[in-house]
Order: sequence, then structure tokens, then C-alpha cells
Amino acid sequence: MLPYEGTTDDVPGTRIQDRGVAASPYGKGGGVGPGQVGNFLVTAHRLSAGGPLRDLPAADTGDTVLVTAGGVEYTYEIVATRKTSFRSARSLAEQRAPVPGSPGTAPTRAMITISTCATPEDHAAGNFWSDPQGNPEHRIDKIGVLRTARTL
Repeated sequence: MLPYEGTTDDVPGTRIQDRGVAASPYGKGGGVGPGQVGNFLVTAHRLSAGGPLRDLPAADTGDTVLVTAGGVEYTYEIVATRKTSFRSARSLAEQRAPVPGSPGTAPTRAMITISTCATPEDHAAGNFWSDPQGNPEHRIDKIGVLRTARTL
């Protein structure tokens, strides 16, 4: 995972993802770092560039995600699934909010939004729209809350 200053699936983030690496935007319009209070955003390709998030749609509520950064292992528990639309400013604001799904709400805990394309689902529904970076209209987002952090 490579942190960069920006927003989810912008041009710099897509360039990172195209190398087969997960991108983690931070700063204005982005998220926070792993383990920090707020929304830790992680995006990666599902179908191309090695498909690092190939299996993300199968993640269920209660499943755990491990993130290792800076000598710490963070364990997040998946608590929700949501769909983001690139054609909806509100939907994007909900994805990028400090509390996922709740723009304007102050965060009180560390959360994660892991996001990948919904290309097969969009195409099966006859939706072939894509943005200038080639992102389909919809993203599949898995929302998690931090359960543990341990020093390695």
C-alpha cells in the first residue's frame, strides 16, 4: 500500500493502482493513516494489475483485515458493505467522509474503507460507463473498524 496526497481513484491514485499496488489517499479529500481515528482509505484494482483486491467482494461482515505499517499490525473487522457511484458527488462524499457513509460526522474511532471496482456487476447490468481513468460507475466498499493494534 502506497500513501499519497489526494482523493480516492484520482489520477495519481490510479497510477499507483496500475502498478499493482494499493493506494491510500490522505489529506484534504483523502483519509487518515492506519490506526488513526477517522477513515483509512485503501483502493486497488480487482481485475487488472494483478488484481490485489480480486476477492474483496466475498469479504463478509465479521471477517478481519490485517494491515501492517510502520512495525505495527492493525486488525480491522468488516462491519458493512456499501456501493459508491462515481457519478454521484454525495456517494463520493460518503465514501471519503471521516466516518464512512456519514459526511459531517466527527470520527471517534479508527475505521477503514477498502474499495475496488464493480466492473463485472456494472457490465452485467448493462452499465458500461467509465470515468477518464477507466473506473466503472460503481465501487464495492468494505467498511471496517479497528479491533487491535500490536507492535511487531
